[in-house]
Amino acid sequence: MPSGPNTTLATPPVTEPRLRLKPAAPATGHVDGAWWPRTRDLAAELPALLAALTARLGRIDRVTYHLGDWPDPPRRVTFDDGVVRLEGFRSQPTGSLTAIGWERQRTTLLVVPPEAGADAAQHALTTAADPDNTDDSTELLAAAGQPRS
Repeated sequence: MPSGPNTTLATPPVTEPRLRLKPAAPATGHVDGAWWPRTRDLAAELPALLAALTARLGRIDRVTYHLGDWPDPPRRVTFDDGVVRLEGFRSQPTGSLTAIGWERQRTTLLVVPPEAGADAAQHALTTAADPDNTDDSTELLAAAGQPRS
């Protein structure tokens, strides 16, 4: 007896972040690069981003973000056999996220809104990763034609 239609969603797993970083060097500007997440689900998006940032920061202890940018994120995510604390602040610039390693190194990223079109997102990713760029997240998003996230 058939039990009904079998439906499988063919959504590929999110394994590689859409990320561009400035070269590893002394910090210049407000951001160290840019990240274009696929959704506004911070817990789902973070593992791929943290995996990419581990090469630069080593073990990651916490991630800070602007409270209004992510709806209802958890306080912690499990990553790489450990726990990463997530801390939201109203004082953090909108459209930015900072990953902080155990040795207190940090990488601050422009967060391109997931809803951004591909051309605008690529412009923001490229501009934010330019070593000579010193714009903050608001200026970078405005230059890419995106409202604040």
